[in-house]
Amino acid sequence: MDTHPAAVGFWQSRYTVIALSFAAVFVCYIDRVNISVAIIPMARDFGWSASTQGAVLSSFFFGYLLMQLGGGWLADRLGGKLVLGVGVLVWSLFTVITPVAALFGLSVLILARVGMGLGEAVTFPSIYSMYSRWIPAGDRSRAVAFTNSAIPVGTVFALLTTPLIVIHLGWEWAFYLFGMVGVVWFFAWQKLVSDLPEDHPTIGAGELAHIREHASASGKVQEAPPFGLFLRNRAMWALIVAHFCNNWTLYVILSWLPKFVNEGLGISFAAVGLLAMLPHVTSFLCLNIAGTIADRMIRSGMDTTVVRKLMQSIAFGGLAVCLLLVAEVESAWAAIGILCLGKVFSAAGTGGFQVNHMDIGPRHAGTLMGITNTAATIPGIVGVYVSGLILEMTGSWALVFQLTAGVTLFGMVFFLLFASGKRQFD
Repeated sequence: MDTHPAAVGFWQSRYTVIALSFAAVFVCYIDRVNISVAIIPMARDFGWSASTQGAVLSSFFFGYLLMQLGGGWLADRLGGKLVLGVGVLVWSLFTVITPVAALFGLSVLILARVGMGLGEAVTFPSIYSMYSRWIPAGDRSRAVAFTNSAIPVGTVFALLTTPLIVIHLGWEWAFYLFGMVGVVWFFAWQKLVSDLPEDHPTIGAGELAHIREHASASGKVQEAPPFGLFLRNRAMWALIVAHFCNNWTLYVILSWLPKFVNEGLGISFAAVGLLAMLPHVTSFLCLNIAGTIADRMIRSGMDTTVVRKLMQSIAFGGLAVCLLLVAEVESAWAAIGILCLGKVFSAAGTGGFQVNHMDIGPRHAGTLMGITNTAATIPGIVGVYVSGLILEMTGSWALVFQLTAGVTLFGMVFFLLFASGKRQFD
């Protein structure tokens, strides 16, 4: 990932941190997305209405919301290795027990989904905390882009395999099998990763010197985070609003795309995963390209603030137009094609708000990510549930996409007005 002379050898220790962080996000999303497919046969078995399905899907985000701030603060203070490792074990356990919880009733299932959300909440704050200490500034966008590209990879994997598991083994096994993957990951994480570069047993002297010279932060945070200072800062609010608006689209698409493909576009259940995966494949490819472009613009001398605003405007502006267009077409392939184009544009956000935490407050990157991801979890509750209500009351997929486009455009304007790429804290 880095061609600096100090980085001798093909494989550097920080690449292992990035690769296993990618794997953690992959596991996070296969465990999160499988219920979006499995809920179709689950709803038939249990007789759930669209609003009840929305409640099941959105309940995960209550737990996800509650632990964001705590996860970020703990990662900055205790280290991302411990916090992320515990988080993966917790959410894997709740994934495995989901079928049993469903048999005990809707309220028990919702509690299990909340517990799963608590575990997954620490994922991105922990990773951001580690990256601010492990990743040189010139590689930051690419590292975050690659890690975030595990979101579409995990999503595609879940969309393709969950229907097969449901058809051949029953929907329960989608939770049993996926939940065990996290346990395997945990042992690799414990063996191969350290919180800080200086604690890694096999890191080379050249790589360690390079990281110390170019990483944004070092050590762990001992003092209490200055939350009042964070929340009085305009650049921080630009980041909060952008993350909220980005995730409104992300969670609505993750939760309802299989149902849109199945019922809105008339595609058979067996083919749902195949068609619904295409926008996510597009996202994987374009995220890594966008991250490289952003890093190159900054290395060429472009102002970081200009790069962040430019990339985010492309992301939100292009995505909003595509969301408005998809509401007007009737062909399945046209709709999926437009959604794929939307993913091309939205990938630019990896060089915009998605890496901005480490620009404005690198020592507190985990905590800042916890703050913005707290706000960005609200759409998982409100957006997913409101979409279910819209479908139940009007049956209009167009209205769902139009509302999502409006939220996206608001985020673009707010970020343009108030964002910054300059350090605000520390």
